Amino acid sequence: MTPEYDVKELAREMEEWSPKEVMRKALELYDNIAISFSGAEDVVLIEIASKLKKNIQVFTLDTGRLHPETYRFIEKVRDHYNLQIETLSPNAEDVERLVKEKGLFSFYKDGHSECCGVRKVAPLRRKLATVDAWITGQRKDQSPSTRNKVALVEEDAAFGAPDRPLVKFNPLANWTSQDVWNYIRMFDVPYNELHTKGFISIGCEPCTRAVLPNQHEREGRWWWEESTIKECGLHAGNLKS
Repeated sequence: MTPEYDVKELAREMEEWSPKEVMRKALELYDNIAISFSGAEDVVLIEIASKLKKNIQVFTLDTGRLHPETYRFIEKVRDHYNLQIETLSPNAEDVERLVKEKGLFSFYKDGHSECCGVRKVAPLRRKLATVDAWITGQRKDQSPSTRNKVALVEEDAAFGAPDRPLVKFNPLANWTSQDVWNYIRMFDVPYNELHTKGFISIGCEPCTRAVLPNQHEREGRWWWEESTIKECGLHAGNLKS
């Protein structure tokens, strides 16, 4: 059963909390809670959670279009933490229909939202329908135009419903990229080898590229589209902020 509390009030209470304090509270409030894992921030979450609780529920999205380095990274994390990672795949019929109608690279012409909807959002929606809360690695500075108001805890109206509310915790919301990498180096946390090749924000192979010095990390994602809107739908609520 979902705990009775005011999410907005808890968010205000948490404003100065550390990621570990936020994570501890999330795990205290919910038994049926999962960490969404894909990048460097998410492994920091796993590292923190592993020190607080055994048998953490972790899932990742396998779109079928990830870099080889990313698949190796997933296995590295699985082995490092002796952890089960639930791998979510898109519906094969939906992928086949999209590819048959538009080919493999339609997103270069008509935008990434349709492909992301099939390969990412739909599998995520299925998963989130089975949990009471989830934990993400969102940071405010990842995308100033869409994530600058990300709270440490919030109601997820995009994937929840009035009769089945869903809560989203973002323990790293107030951290910077430098904070994340300081933590990774301090605790020898595994990371994707693509980070050593100029990649910062890593998604699917056709939609991700390395960035130049002083470029913002989101400039390496969907670079052919409007530069101020960089969301794939996993955090759709940010676009309404």
